[in-house]
Amino acid sequence: MEKDKLTLAIVGQGRSGKNIHGAFYRSERNVHFNPKYVVDADPVLRAKAEELYPGCVTMSDYRELFDRKDIDIVVNSTYSNEHATITADLLRHGFNVLTEKPMGATYTECMTLDRLAKENGVRLFVFHNTQKAPFYLHALKLMHDGTLGEPRQVSIRYNALSRRWDWQTLQKKLAGSAYNTGPHPFAMALGFLGDDPGVRVAYSKLDRSLTFGDADDYVKAILTAPSGLTVDVEISSTDAFSDYTLKVQGSRGTLCSTPKAYKLKYIVEGENPPREVVEGSLRDADGMPVYCKEKLITHEESGEYEGTAFDIGTSGIYEDVYLALTEGREPEVSNEFAARVTGIIERIHADNPLSVEFV
Repeated sequence: MEKDKLTLAIVGQGRSGKNIHGAFYRSERNVHFNPKYVVDADPVLRAKAEELYPGCVTMSDYRELFDRKDIDIVVNSTYSNEHATITADLLRHGFNVLTEKPMGATYTECMTLDRLAKENGVRLFVFHNTQKAPFYLHALKLMHDGTLGEPRQVSIRYNALSRRWDWQTLQKKLAGSAYNTGPHPFAMALGFLGDDPGVRVAYSKLDRSLTFGDADDYVKAILTAPSGLTVDVEISSTDAFSDYTLKVQGSRGTLCSTPKAYKLKYIVEGENPPREVVEGSLRDADGMPVYCKEKLITHEESGEYEGTAFDIGTSGIYEDVYLALTEGREPEVSNEFAARVTGIIERIHADNPLSVEFV
């Protein structure tokens, strides 16, 4: 092992723990972390971990980590309802922690974790990997550099025609689309709104459509801020024809993108002739009323992104963690920002309570 690698323990080897975090540990992008300890209650997943991370030590309970003195960071990739409690326990025992999202159920619970980290002299990070995704960063750049003019509306869609019947359909697991998928679009929404403290949920709706559990699989929320930008977020299990993830409308044009590709159409200031308002109807050569019509000079671009939230985004979060632990830098995604994302989801649930069917 290279001397500068940090010793890592990961709790949870489900889909995220094995297929996202674990895939990163095994990739060429991982130059800073040695996954030495792997914790999971399932013996099948522990055996698999021993194959995937040769030489690792496997455990069935995260509390077995408490007497280990060589751990630089613990990754919490457990069920969503366990994120806050296990993270708090690890922080109290003096471990730096990178927790999966949502970091907690409420804004207050999230900020309590942040305070716990400070009180115990350790670092807490939240795995908001979409904040490092190329398609999101490209949209931010276009909004800030003026290509699209003044931003008017952002539409975010995480839609498909699909059914679920696993733990992520249960309210008791802090699950459903808002809590499990929602951290991605709502974090992007806050980023687009400039992390404005005046952000509010102007409208929201939760519903159940194709789920077999009691948590939501339909989410609609409209966020506004004093800046004037509107962000429309939708997560739906009943949309069979969703052809974009992000659409940014500005005063000069539009960006439409997925995590893999984009298209862009816009006008450039000064290339199209100015018009004077006609208070009556426009008329053709025969004096007949006609609709406003012109051929705008436009520019179009398209392209593909290299990487997604699950490779480039993941390595970006881990790079932030490494630099924070070795050089004392502040991560780009703050705990307060992550708490505000959770606060939006908390507000939506408070405004749209669903009956609990599984206890």
